[in-house]
Amino acid sequence: MTGFLNKLYISGSWRGASDGATFEVMNPADETVLTRVASGTVEDAMACLDAAESALADWAARSPRERGEVLRRAFELFNDRIEDIARLITLENGKAGADAMGEAKYAGEFFRWYAEEAVRAEGYLGLAPATGARILVHQKPAGIAVLVTPWNYPAAMGTRKIAPALAAGCPVVIKPASETPLTMLALMPILEEAGVPPGVVNVLPSRSSGAVVGAMLADSRVRVVSFTGSTEVGRKLLHAAADNVVNPAMELGGNAPFIVCKDASIESAAEGLMVAKMRNLGEACTAANRIYVHEDIEKPFIECFTHKMAALKMGNGLEDGVDVGPLVNAETRDKVDHFVRDAVEKGAEVYLGGVRPNGPGFFYPPTVLVNVPDTADCINDEIFGPVAAIQKFRDEDEIIARANATEYGLVAYLYTRDMARGMKLSEQLEFGMIGLNRGLVSDPAAPFGGVKQSGLGREGGKEGLREFQETQYIATEW
Repeated sequence: MTGFLNKLYISGSWRGASDGATFEVMNPADETVLTRVASGTVEDAMACLDAAESALADWAARSPRERGEVLRRAFELFNDRIEDIARLITLENGKAGADAMGEAKYAGEFFRWYAEEAVRAEGYLGLAPATGARILVHQKPAGIAVLVTPWNYPAAMGTRKIAPALAAGCPVVIKPASETPLTMLALMPILEEAGVPPGVVNVLPSRSSGAVVGAMLADSRVRVVSFTGSTEVGRKLLHAAADNVVNPAMELGGNAPFIVCKDASIESAAEGLMVAKMRNLGEACTAANRIYVHEDIEKPFIECFTHKMAALKMGNGLEDGVDVGPLVNAETRDKVDHFVRDAVEKGAEVYLGGVRPNGPGFFYPPTVLVNVPDTADCINDEIFGPVAAIQKFRDEDEIIARANATEYGLVAYLYTRDMARGMKLSEQLEFGMIGLNRGLVSDPAAPFGGVKQSGLGREGGKEGLREFQETQYIATEW
């Protein structure tokens, strides 16, 4: 891979910011600057909306099959270049090579899934029983969508939004996180080659996120805002979207419990926790945050899990054999370090790791904390790092109450050999997704999203397409 695409992408053209401003994108493994990227302004945001508006009518009028074929070509071209995409993810995000490749494969699958869903144009014809009118219901493209994505999945969080929007017939403006804009910019030549017309996808990197997103949400041409990020920022975007009644799709924060029942397979549960905790180095809203282990198996489970954590190799994600790369930036690393020190001060025991290394790069080692008190900050906030905070429990009613005692409701994990128990407990958990004997819930074919303060709407599955469609009902008679 030579050089980086580092300008704004508007109406199929590359251009600098209107005021010439740029910002640095850093390699978190060695703290060197990879490149400088154009920092979009409000004026540039309006240019993106102009481009999307110009492209809307033609793209919306294309047949579902035609839009699906474009997405299918995007999937194939993405897979042809998947190694370059994975390497770029590692360079700007820091995640280890295998983890980056896992994200790249996941990201590409959204193009294939929505290539197939684009042609599932569902509607129905009915007869009103009271009036005798014919009821004709169908789905239409909602209109221009503004997509705001986080840094933890530079490819997948973009494709998870772009693919259903394009399948529905909506042009988009995507604002990638300023820590990791390069992967999304690198996707644009793939979409061009796949046949996406100019203006259908526009990319607006910017350090002035609040100003440019706020300006777009204040524009009556915008009909959908899809955001993945913190609940705090999500609340602000919901306020901004309210003035123009923009349809919101919000995938927000989480505080996932991971429950290991006394009859669980210790080996299977430990393997599942490795996935739920260490996938993406814990920098995920789906990461297991509060780990509850039944007191009867607590000690053997901790030993088994700690042995697996201790075997992980930390280093630059581009190097062979590395399992644990750096965190994305100094702020994230320092917050993780605070969580560990705070937990220890309040009585937790460090079973593994827990010491921030010296030297360049935002590294933090795999860490296991036991006897973590409920008062520890890491129990009440997202850790977003490779720290497993383990607590024990005695009975099931107690642990369901503890698991539900959070404002978040994104995902919960549960391990038991008894499927009847597993289903019963799953239904009592107040979360939008449950990993029952499985440490991974993300799947392009499944509806991803939470309840309570974890968001509104769903991404992926059939439901993900609906976020970019409006239902129209026609009353007629013949």
